[in-house]
Amino acid sequence: MSSNRAAHALEGVVGQDADADDVLRTAVSALAAEPGVRWAGIALLESGVLTMGPTAGVPDETRRIRVPILFHGSLVGELAADGDIQSGVLERISTLIAAYALIGWDTGGERWEP
Repeated sequence: MSSNRAAHALEGVVGQDADADDVLRTAVSALAAEPGVRWAGIALLESGVLTMGPTAGVPDETRRIRVPILFHGSLVGELAADGDIQSGVLERISTLIAAYALIGWDTGGERWEP
C-alpha cells in the first residue's frame, strides 16, 4: 500500500502561494514516485468535459483508481493513479489541489484565491 508521502510533499507546495500549474504537476509527480504507483494524472473539467491535463509515469489502466476533484461541492476534475495506492490518499490529494484545478470553473466574475 502507498503511504501519505505524496500528500505531505504536496502540502508544502500548496502552502507556498505556488502557481496552479506547478501544484498540479507536483501532485502527479509525487504520486507517480510513490512505491507501487506507475502513473498519475489529472483530468480537468473544461466546458463540461473531462480533459487530461498533467500526467507522470507509465500508464497501466488495468490498475487505475479514480477520485473526483470537487471545489465547493462542484466537480472540477478527476485525479487518477495506476498501481497500489489507497483511495483515501487520492481523496486527500484531490482536496489539496481542488482550488488549483479550476481551469474550466466559472467564478461568475468573482475574484477567488486558492
